Amino acid sequence: MDIESAKLIGAGLAAIGVIGSGVGVGSVWSSLIATVGRNPGAKANVELYGWIGFAVTEAIALFALVISLMILFK
Repeated sequence: MDIESAKLIGAGLAAIGVIGSGVGVGSVWSSLIATVGRNPGAKANVELYGWIGFAVTEAIALFALVISLMILFK
């Protein structure tokens, strides 16, 4: 196996973290919708935590993307 093939395989494996991030974002928003559905008065309190959870989960996807691109183009 040459070095270019190893880079492509490594970048693909590093990008797997994006799948987990997609599942995490879905989980954050489904929990937020379920919570507001059960208690609509709590929307103002829960919405901030939903956005924070979304941002943290998306940050993991960005880290995985950066690592993947570093492997690919280094």
